[in-house]
Amino acid sequence: MAVAPTQAPPPTTAQLVEKHRPVLDRALEAIRTREYWSPYPEHPKAYGPEHGSLDAAGGKAAFDALLGTRFDLDQPGTDGWVAGEVSPYGPKLGTEYPHADANVLLPAMRAAMPAWRDAGPEARAAVCLEILARINARTHEFAQAVMHTSGQAYLMAMQAGGPHAQDRGLEAVAYAFAEQTRTPGAAKWSKPQGKRDPLRLHKEFTPVPRGISLVIGCNTFPTWNGYPGLFASLATGNPVLVKPHPRAVLPLAMTVRTAREVLAEAGFDPNLVALAAERDGEGIAKELAVRPEVRIIDYTGSTSFGDWLEANARQAQVFTEKAGVNTIVVDSTDDYRGMLGNLAFSLSLYSGQMCTTPQNLLIPRGGIGTDAGHKSYDEVVSDLAAAVDRLLGDDQRAVALLGAIVNPGVRERLEGVSELGEVALASRPVAHPEFPEATVRTPAIVRLDGASPESESVCMSECFGPVSFAVAVESTEAAVELLRRTVRHRGAMTVGAYTTSPEVERLVEEACLEECAQLSLNLTGGVYVNQTAAFSDFHGSGGNPAANAALCDGAFVANRFRVVEVRRQA
Repeated sequence: MAVAPTQAPPPTTAQLVEKHRPVLDRALEAIRTREYWSPYPEHPKAYGPEHGSLDAAGGKAAFDALLGTRFDLDQPGTDGWVAGEVSPYGPKLGTEYPHADANVLLPAMRAAMPAWRDAGPEARAAVCLEILARINARTHEFAQAVMHTSGQAYLMAMQAGGPHAQDRGLEAVAYAFAEQTRTPGAAKWSKPQGKRDPLRLHKEFTPVPRGISLVIGCNTFPTWNGYPGLFASLATGNPVLVKPHPRAVLPLAMTVRTAREVLAEAGFDPNLVALAAERDGEGIAKELAVRPEVRIIDYTGSTSFGDWLEANARQAQVFTEKAGVNTIVVDSTDDYRGMLGNLAFSLSLYSGQMCTTPQNLLIPRGGIGTDAGHKSYDEVVSDLAAAVDRLLGDDQRAVALLGAIVNPGVRERLEGVSELGEVALASRPVAHPEFPEATVRTPAIVRLDGASPESESVCMSECFGPVSFAVAVESTEAAVELLRRTVRHRGAMTVGAYTTSPEVERLVEEACLEECAQLSLNLTGGVYVNQTAAFSDFHGSGGNPAANAALCDGAFVANRFRVVEVRRQA
């Protein structure tokens, strides 16, 4: 008779600490030095059975197996099932998710807190890193889920939705560990009293979580934007309730399932992480956000709802990434071709559906100096339009870069550009060879006169999607002044500038320092203004209206817990 193989027992917390402490230590070093580092490879071929993970075919098969099924999480308070996701590439996903009764689920999550708190920062970090490791092994499966909920092209979904998102989660864990261990766990205190015996106390210091954390997911980057808050809260001892965007539930549902499995195996209550999927039009984010049990909120999305959260969720610490108007100042360049290519790629990537995509290109009316000679405003705009056309001239290359339009609102804004100004580059539809129902559109560029109040009103408003404005300004100084006003009043996640002048560089840098905006100067190679690297770059600053937090810094994690002291007579 054949004997069934014996299954290895689940790892203990001590074993998880031993397994993951080297990665945690390396992450702590990376956030200190700001050097390049990542434990999660971004090349698709780095994943496969020989590496203990799913390859592209395995990931696709695992994703397909989830479609049309009931995604059971075995979490308390399930009072029904919800579905409705439709891929921007056309197919309906048909996956059903548990709908939660908050009056049952939230008390169960709170009940899970004491043991998780008492486990301590190192054990919590190790469990979080095990969750991330298991997600990493399924990177290709997650890539399919991100692609078919966000509209990202596959390679971008695999990288940004996979290892880059995992990097951001690990980065949050590292910051959380550093902040929690800044204060020692215990101390012996002795105060001299002259001839009398000294006063002696034994003091213990425990990081105490604030309460339930609510992560409100976004449609465009469900994992990349969701993981920092999720792992920052979990690593600091807080239960996390994940409320995905209704059009992008699957990637975060997969994350929740993985987290619950790891927590249970490690001996903790799986209800430390739960899902709150919503029925069509239900709008449960507003209801959950003001619940007294919810003490932390992480949100990525529209400015209007972010402002509402900041004003109304008064019982919670609210971290928001909203919307801004990202600006590029074009003064001069010693690599004209490189500048055009870099800008063309930045405007095209994921059809401009990134919170970091440049919107306003401020170009002096009299033109700019370049290594190819003086270029007039009209020449710069025409040459940029030609660079976009060259980049996206091949449809197969174009769909791999553009992805699909994520929602009807983006398409409507794109179709209305002729009402905003003179169109310098018209958007064109691109047929997707694999998904004929996908809406794929190239970017549009619109000329605006910066001296016109009507034009300034247009460029000072966010136009999310593949629409950018080439704004003619009187001078570089006028461009910097417009940049200042834009960041001050509308916010910006990114600012860029091209100049060969140290004086102009100083002016732009001073403006960004004063208005608290992240600046990229003279990018002409393979790094783009709308990309940031975990452990080194800060995503947002938390200092202008686009976001009240940065991903990731000490401030992003430190207010998710408090240190409680217990003193005893020695």
